Amino acid sequence: MTQTVLHIDSSARLSGSVSRDLTAQVVERLGAKEVIRRDLATPLPLLDEAWIGANFTPADQRSDDQKATLALSDALVAELERVDTVVIGAPVYNFTVPTTLKAWIDLVARVGKTFQYTEAGPEGLLKGKRAIVVIASGGTEAGSDIDYASRYLQHMLGFIGITDIELVAADQQALDAEGSVQKAKDAIAQLAA
Repeated sequence: MTQTVLHIDSSARLSGSVSRDLTAQVVERLGAKEVIRRDLATPLPLLDEAWIGANFTPADQRSDDQKATLALSDALVAELERVDTVVIGAPVYNFTVPTTLKAWIDLVARVGKTFQYTEAGPEGLLKGKRAIVVIASGGTEAGSDIDYASRYLQHMLGFIGITDIELVAADQQALDAEGSVQKAKDAIAQLAA
């Protein structure tokens, strides 16, 4: 049973957004005791030289400025560590995820925090969590050769250890908006709490 959810929306549209509406329905369906909300309509900072330098400095050797540079990233990672379920709303922009969602991924994919390198290759450290990814697209069919958004999210979530991933797709809305959204709502109704 879902206890704590991290609810992430990344649509630039604050009203009239299909992905925002559907993620709200997913969160309601889960009935979690606690919901942490992260709205990426307010963009996160992009990685820069100062962030890279701070991230690759051993934690016990970081200056106060480096610690401050990583504070937001640390907070985002702590949110992920705290929850058992992540709900991500991802509209498809130009066949992939919005830049704000990519910025969030860049800030949470951290060696030693959310993944590590082993002799067998990278290993995700956020195991035992569930992710529900809501994809909304105009023309891109979920799972098709041109769907880089859901494949990228599945890869990155798996990379940090979240492999229990469910996809809810309101795809190809340009062809049948009503049918596409209804298909997604039907999928939400089947989600286990």
